[in-house]
Amino acid sequence: MKKFSFWNRKKQKVAPSLLQSSRSTFQPFSILNGYTPLTTPETKLYEAIREGVPLVDTAIFKTVRLVGGFEVICQDKVAQRKLNYFIRNVNVNGIGIGLETFMAEYLDDLLTYGNAVGEIVLEGQQGILGLYRANLERIQVKPAKNPLGIDFFVNERDGALKKVANQELILFTALNPKAEELRGNSILRSLPFVTNILFKIYHSIGQNFDRIGNVRYAVSYKPSNDPADRAYAKERAQMIAREWSEGMKPSADGQVKDFITTGDVSIKVIGADNQLIETETPVRQMLEQIVAKLSIPPFLLGLSWSTTERMSKQQTDILTTELDYYRRLLTPIILKICRVYLRLNGFWEEPEMQWNTINLRDEVDFAQAQYYLAQAQQIQQSIQSEEIDETSNSD
Repeated sequence: MKKFSFWNRKKQKVAPSLLQSSRSTFQPFSILNGYTPLTTPETKLYEAIREGVPLVDTAIFKTVRLVGGFEVICQDKVAQRKLNYFIRNVNVNGIGIGLETFMAEYLDDLLTYGNAVGEIVLEGQQGILGLYRANLERIQVKPAKNPLGIDFFVNERDGALKKVANQELILFTALNPKAEELRGNSILRSLPFVTNILFKIYHSIGQNFDRIGNVRYAVSYKPSNDPADRAYAKERAQMIAREWSEGMKPSADGQVKDFITTGDVSIKVIGADNQLIETETPVRQMLEQIVAKLSIPPFLLGLSWSTTERMSKQQTDILTTELDYYRRLLTPIILKICRVYLRLNGFWEEPEMQWNTINLRDEVDFAQAQYYLAQAQQIQQSIQSEEIDETSNSD
């Protein structure tokens, strides 16, 4: 009987990994559908929403700031000192400094567009020259040969797609992508309909104030029964109109000019009797939808809606969970940047992330919990000491 030996077997070719649940394409031009641009027609719409609704723009800025700062910890003191200097002084797009600056811009793109792309720029073999925040309009992605990987391509000026040479230096995050989708979704994805209604309300308010606030006049001249007066009615009406127009022109510069005429002349204000439509309720309904989507408590956005202390605490807890989710998305990107820096400087240590506390309330609650725990331990120790004393006295 021939013995089986693992090492004496002939070398066999290993079949590549096959993802069985992936999408299949049978048409001959399927390569045209393989590239996915990171920008969509909604991209400009999201920018318009941020520009047109200050509440949305403020909410995204506050979210970025509330995510907070971080520290990257290394056990090696030399590596820690070099890494701290790199985090504080790394060049960002040529106009910014610091890894936190880059991550703030990165998160801003992620929330607004649903995708964020960056690149680690190397200075030859000497180290990291800086971090680059890429323009999403120039980037396209495509599934790689590895069924769980993607390749990045850059749009050239002639329209051709050039594959990025060093794929490992690309930083990419997609926010809540759908199944089999390489592109994420913006947090503003469900707001165009709501903001469209809000724009219509604000536009109508402006038109109403333009009609009612900027007063228009109706000047009427009624000729008397005198035949001479009726004969020159047209000429007198033209003269009244000319003099009225001349009298109103100085009012644009803040000057007051009287208008004097004879005859039966009546002057009425056009639109003064109209009332503005009540818009507080519909505007608040639209703002409630926006606030609910952005997960920002109203009091942080300057909205003085009725609330209680308990409700504010619950809203703050919800916001904390949202910020923790965004931190989990950013943590791999930060560790990847720091890992590349350490490797290029000869350190093989694995860095660890440590985020700063989100708010002061967490610190107060933690300190109070520690205080209660210390009190409980002290009481327990005093009880044990009393029991020992009683036992010794009985003996």
